[in-house]
Amino acid sequence: MTFKDSALQFQIVDITTLQPDAKHARQNISEDNLKGLVNSIEKIGMIQPIVVHPADVAGRYTVIAGERRRQAALIAGEKTVPVVIRSCPPEETLKVQVFENIGLGVRSALEPRDMANAIQAISEHFATLEEAAQYFGRAPTWLSQATAAANLSEKVTALLDSGKIASTSTAVQLEKLAKKNEAKAESLIDQIEQLPEGEKVSKKIVDNALSEASGRRKKTEDATPTAEPALSSATASPQAPAAAVTVLPSEEAPAVAVATSAPAQPRSKVSPGKVKLVAELLGMNEEDEDEILVRLIDEFLAMKNA
Repeated sequence: MTFKDSALQFQIVDITTLQPDAKHARQNISEDNLKGLVNSIEKIGMIQPIVVHPADVAGRYTVIAGERRRQAALIAGEKTVPVVIRSCPPEETLKVQVFENIGLGVRSALEPRDMANAIQAISEHFATLEEAAQYFGRAPTWLSQATAAANLSEKVTALLDSGKIASTSTAVQLEKLAKKNEAKAESLIDQIEQLPEGEKVSKKIVDNALSEASGRRKKTEDATPTAEPALSSATASPQAPAAAVTVLPSEEAPAVAVATSAPAQPRSKVSPGKVKLVAELLGMNEEDEDEILVRLIDEFLAMKNA
């Protein structure tokens, strides 16, 4: 009988009866990698049961999927854990383990604003930012970043909903600009509002404006003639044919440039295949490269600060 057709049984079992699969696909699990999961189990318990093969004559179950959960539960001091018992032929075990972790829609991350709103709602139950961050097992700086998308202004939210802002991370950058230089932000917002339907401002335009407002614009950008519109690398490149560009000039903010005809070109040397793989692992759209980068940075910082 295949794994797909096998009957399943849910039980709460003694964690000491679980044994790892010696041939499990996941062979390297560092304790640092488990910190977030350990914190989650300590706070609210194990969310997803461990999938195990039926007990042997000694009454021990072999883990099919959920080895990280097993190890994290041990560290968290759990005595019992929920399991789903299913027969799995030896020739299928590795396949199950790979498909459980490969992504491909098996795990889909929440949309950034949905996640930010959810974290914000939980955080409001705590008296201080530090207490809320501690609950998540993260640093206060992580919490501020994680909830930024939940505190967008009405104007920026409207632009994001209308599709005139490229991504949630771009919207967050625009809010940061407003705190640095409200006049510059308002001028840029006015320009974005005037964009024709179907066109959007790139993140690089907003990043450049924020860099100028923060006094840290790159030397290469300073050397660019002010009459030339700043094109994002997502819309133009030296190898690409010239694109039709919509430019809305302003004295307060850099011109908003939007390509309307030239095909998008890779903005970095990162292989599109790698971008696609990372997107699948994160449960994200491979076209949202800005969001993928932000997510990877957040995860890395969270791991380091945990």
